[in-house]
Amino acid sequence: MGMSAATSLEKQHSQTLVIRPPAGFAGLGIGDLWRSRELVLFLTWRDVKIRYKQTVLGASWAILQPFLTMIVFTLVINHIGKIKTPIPYPLFSLSTLALWFYFANAVNLTSNSLVGSAPLITKVYFPRLSVVISPLLSGLVDFALALVLVAGAMVYYGFTPPLQALLTPLFVVLAMLIALGLGLVLSALNVRYRDIRYAVPFVMTLWLWASPVAYPGGAIPHKYRLIYTLNPMTGVVEGYRWALLGLGPVHLTTIAVSLGTALVLVLGGAVYFSRAERAFADVI
Repeated sequence: MGMSAATSLEKQHSQTLVIRPPAGFAGLGIGDLWRSRELVLFLTWRDVKIRYKQTVLGASWAILQPFLTMIVFTLVINHIGKIKTPIPYPLFSLSTLALWFYFANAVNLTSNSLVGSAPLITKVYFPRLSVVISPLLSGLVDFALALVLVAGAMVYYGFTPPLQALLTPLFVVLAMLIALGLGLVLSALNVRYRDIRYAVPFVMTLWLWASPVAYPGGAIPHKYRLIYTLNPMTGVVEGYRWALLGLGPVHLTTIAVSLGTALVLVLGGAVYFSRAERAFADVI
């Protein structure tokens, strides 16, 4: 019995267990994310409560931001710039600003999500992807409030949405996918390079003017059409405006660029996020 026990003990000591971090998409922990879906909902609700905590106007900011920007656009673009639109300009710009503010805020918040959750990341394991996803979901609350303002503008101007308005959520999801892909890359980069938090708002401001938010696509000179078409938000904004307001035409090329960009950003961002995640707790 003594020899048998010793032999068994030697076999146990001869076995080596090697633990390697998962690579590729397996490193994202999609299965863990699904099992932790209640955590995602909790983080989403946390983001909603924190966003306007200790603010005087609270959730009214979700309405004031697009409304005040619409007033500025109406004065500068419509009255001074003499840009004409098929429907009243305030409704034209306000409807698109609701989508743009959702997209811009989603990119800003996701890029800072990991750094903002540093105390949680360094203390306990959970799917890090949930921290990036929660701002995308919480931003839908602000988007819904902004749509209430858009609906009020439609009533004021006596505008009836077309039947294809039922397709509007598809373009909102497309904007969400682009924001997710950018958020995966920028949030991981922001852990190591904190310049990201300053660069993103500036880039989003420039991107606003490069996208057909304040003006129709027909106002773009022909020599800039290629750059305009390659902008991934062009297809999103044009498709969203066609669905919600019935304004067109919708170019399949711009839609394809938006969809292709979304897929590349999400897939590429997922791979990069998975590789960078191994050092989050050490660097953050």
